[in-house]
Amino acid sequence: MADDEFERIRGLMQRFRHDSAAVQLGIGDDAAVLHASPEPIVLSVDAAVQGVHFEPAFASYEQIGARAFTAAVSDLAAMGSTPLAALCSLIVPATLARADFDALNAGLAAAAERYACPVIGGNLAAGGALSITTTVIGKLEGAGLYRSGARAGDDVYVSGPLGSAALGLRLLQLGEAESGPAFVEAFRAPCARISHGQKLAGAATSAIDVSDGALQDLGHICEASGLGAEIEAARVPLAPGMRELAQSLGEDPLRLALQGGEDYELLYTLPPGAEDPCGGTRIGRMSSERSALHVVDERGQRIALSGHGYRHF
Repeated sequence: MADDEFERIRGLMQRFRHDSAAVQLGIGDDAAVLHASPEPIVLSVDAAVQGVHFEPAFASYEQIGARAFTAAVSDLAAMGSTPLAALCSLIVPATLARADFDALNAGLAAAAERYACPVIGGNLAAGGALSITTTVIGKLEGAGLYRSGARAGDDVYVSGPLGSAALGLRLLQLGEAESGPAFVEAFRAPCARISHGQKLAGAATSAIDVSDGALQDLGHICEASGLGAEIEAARVPLAPGMRELAQSLGEDPLRLALQGGEDYELLYTLPPGAEDPCGGTRIGRMSSERSALHVVDERGQRIALSGHGYRHF
């Protein structure tokens, strides 16, 4: 790694070339420079570590790179912001083949282009495990989205189906990827809902992206807003065929949907009766019962789910 560090950096400079008007100076100096913005700036950082957040056995290195970048950009979507630029820090083990290193960066570059969020700098170092740390920078063009704005009585919505990525991962773990290619693709190639977040800004009272599991992420909204919530199990949207495939594997589709995570859909609240600009699905309601988060069936009876969302420690 050390012998060709500067050669690799020169290669990265070529790969991450861009023409963004927001960037005054990109890769190649001690730091990058953005043009001053009159709008509020949004910053977030996300780390993906081999053995913790991803396994090369379950995705190509190109998919791993794109997936790590998407997870970081999804935080900008949850804030209702527009991506401006990103910084990527790579810890690369000496055992990683050059072709895999190049594929990883091809994935990062493809995602950066997809979200109009150019990589303008970062760091490259050797280490024991592959690690991708992505810092994203965005701007707010109007009202932003926050976890703390929900009000009692607000309706809870989700922008799309839940549990697809969790089912895809389970299929990969079982060696059954061919049984549900669409779900495997949902895990390997998620999408950050940038346009959804922008549409919700000024309409939604709170928002978060579904990364650690819908139930756990809704709990963050509850905590920040000083409220509780109730989810109606029958309203939770699932992709076509998910229920049947999950059950055939002995998995509870509701548990996958509410605790699986990594769907990167947006979970948000709207005032009662308000029009949803994203055309999402209403799955519940916020309550004044602080920190009380329940899932109920069609009769209003509480459903107990085993396990929990993703825990970082």
